[in-house]
Amino acid sequence: MNKVQARERIEKLKQTINHHRYLFHVLDRAEISDQVIDSLKHELKQLETEYPEFVTPDSPTQRLEGKPLEKFVKVAHKVKQWSLEDAFSQQEIIEWSNRLKRFLGDALSIEFVGELKIDGLHVVLTYEKGILLTGATRGDGEVGEDITQNLKTIESIPLVLREPIDCVVEGEVFMRKSVLGELNKERAVLGQPLLANPRNAAAGAIRQLDSRIAASRKLDSFVYDFVWPQDQIPQSQKESLEYLTHLGFRVNRHRRLLKTIQEAITFWQEWENKREKEDFWIDGIVLKVDSKELQVSLPAGP
Repeated sequence: MNKVQARERIEKLKQTINHHRYLFHVLDRAEISDQVIDSLKHELKQLETEYPEFVTPDSPTQRLEGKPLEKFVKVAHKVKQWSLEDAFSQQEIIEWSNRLKRFLGDALSIEFVGELKIDGLHVVLTYEKGILLTGATRGDGEVGEDITQNLKTIESIPLVLREPIDCVVEGEVFMRKSVLGELNKERAVLGQPLLANPRNAAAGAIRQLDSRIAASRKLDSFVYDFVWPQDQIPQSQKESLEYLTHLGFRVNRHRRLLKTIQEAITFWQEWENKREKEDFWIDGIVLKVDSKELQVSLPAGP
């Protein structure tokens, strides 16, 4: 195999591996076995070792790379990260809706999107020309810590998007309950302290300076917002979630367009009764005004 052939084969392998990552982690479909995927990754690694000049940051082989970090460095967010406003009862949800109506106008029809609030670690992902540039923690909302090396180990976070765009998205990194159970079995055998819960386990993994430890924790992710650039944000939250899926992110399928606040309350009550059935911790639901135009006209949160 000459250099031209090697480069063509490397590109073909990257495209194939990324295609099947999208099918499995975004669409929950598998067309080939894990063994076949592993063989494709092995071939790619061998070719890149022989032809290192063709290694690129978006290659699937670059998910686990580099030496352990000495410390995490700070990174400024392009978009300020806001906190959520909590509501703990039906009455508080109605009061929140009434405040929206007073601000936006009582005659205006407001639709919402209901999403699950995953109990994990908030992350901010920045892409440049479709390539993952940085991944950061929320921090104080304006400055977080660069955890790119650890986030690259999470297969559901794409290293390369399906469009070569510059963008910033927000999401949640978490550990599945089933993964926590298996890890604690292994730790019990080794006489190590058990991990308390999925959220602490996920946060602890992301805080590791050695990305190999983060990789061993088998973390997952959901992305739920496209926040920059402003002129490319879809017109509604519903469309935004669909666009994120198209770009290659895993988006939680348990979401619903809600035409009234009563529908929102029903959605919340449904998930209060069935959230334990999912393989991830759910810390309630998140209600968002569907219209992005209305969203930006609202007063800033805490």
